Amino acid sequence: MEARAIIRKLREGETPGADELAWFAAGLASGAVSDAQAGAFAMAVCLNGMTDEGRIGLTLAMRDSGDVLGWDLPGPVLDKHSTGGVGDCVSLVLAPALAACGVFVPMISGRGLGHTGGTLDKLEAIPGLVTQVDADTLRRVTRAAGCAIVGATGRIAPADARLYAVRDVTATVESIDLITASILSKKLAAGLGGLVLDVKIGSGAFMKSPAEATALAESLTGTANGAGCPTAALITDMNQPLAPALGNALEVAVSMEVLSGNRAAAPRLHDLTVALGGRLLALAGEAEGEAEEKVADAIASGRAMAHFARMVAELGGPPDMESDWRTHLPAAPVVGEVPAPVAGHLAAIDGEALGLAVVGLGGGRQVETDKVDPAVGISDFAGLGARLERGAPICTLHARDEESAERAAHAILAAVTIGETAAEPPPLVHARIDP
Repeated sequence: MEARAIIRKLREGETPGADELAWFAAGLASGAVSDAQAGAFAMAVCLNGMTDEGRIGLTLAMRDSGDVLGWDLPGPVLDKHSTGGVGDCVSLVLAPALAACGVFVPMISGRGLGHTGGTLDKLEAIPGLVTQVDADTLRRVTRAAGCAIVGATGRIAPADARLYAVRDVTATVESIDLITASILSKKLAAGLGGLVLDVKIGSGAFMKSPAEATALAESLTGTANGAGCPTAALITDMNQPLAPALGNALEVAVSMEVLSGNRAAAPRLHDLTVALGGRLLALAGEAEGEAEEKVADAIASGRAMAHFARMVAELGGPPDMESDWRTHLPAAPVVGEVPAPVAGHLAAIDGEALGLAVVGLGGGRQVETDKVDPAVGISDFAGLGARLERGAPICTLHARDEESAERAAHAILAAVTIGETAAEPPPLVHARIDP
């Protein structure tokens, strides 16, 4: 086989065979395929697209370019993936809730991207906790705690790591075919028996329109099911932060409140966790309504919290996270409210602008080498439709210094629209994509 022949096929709108895609993925992982060839491959896919068969073949080829985990556990191995948003800390609640239901969750997660927060960055706000572990540690923690939220090792889908870096500098990141293969190659390498996808739509999501979100959800579910992993998707709302907090330690704190049984701390976060958990357990054979009740009970009873605390301890964090989590999370030195400039109802929120405001505070990366400040961010953010009097707080700001706090306050005010009438907030779940 030869790289130019495979690229030529894609350029002409043809679909390379599974063996050809496997050869190309192995070449990406080993370095036998050059950067120029990888870039030409990505551009050909981006311009001409792939068939369903080709997308499945590419996903499996990239999955098989490295280690594929196998499991011998007394329960199903399941996982969830979100396409990213703001205030989205579902993973921190869902993984331990599923573990409390007898499920094992080896969740390979990522870091912040653009305006969206990263699950690994959030967990690393907990002192001592390490998310970059080897496969043996992943297995041990998953067995001991029922869940392990960690980063991918260099041996998980190495072809994807190579192709992703090339896509980032060749304007091919937006290709749905390449997005699908990138997401699923890593997830399927974890040896899953079922997967639920949370595809975000709205101002704080990467997919802004129903058509974009539906196309991605259908590509992901069709490819994953074609690759042999039972998968369903929910298209969920990101026109406002999912939880009323943005920022790493602040999102851990609100997750801990929910895991403590306090649904009122973040009702949308709680309810979406229950919906995703119920859908995932239904893929494993349970009745969906009963499964949702099971997940909700795991949270309310404190059993999910116990699994989360065990995972934290197994990954090097504090051993008393369940009972004393507030003392372990870092706090910003400058804390203050952002007041509403006029009276009215919170009519619209630019979620992407909010996320970028947190990045500007130091809560995310503007370049890859930036060090993340775990303490900064936004809390107590008002929900869509909320009535605000002039001077009443829209949110609370947590900053490292007064200068960055002032910049963030201006960005937050520019990101919200206050109107005279209260608009009906959009539904939490817009649509379902079933196998």
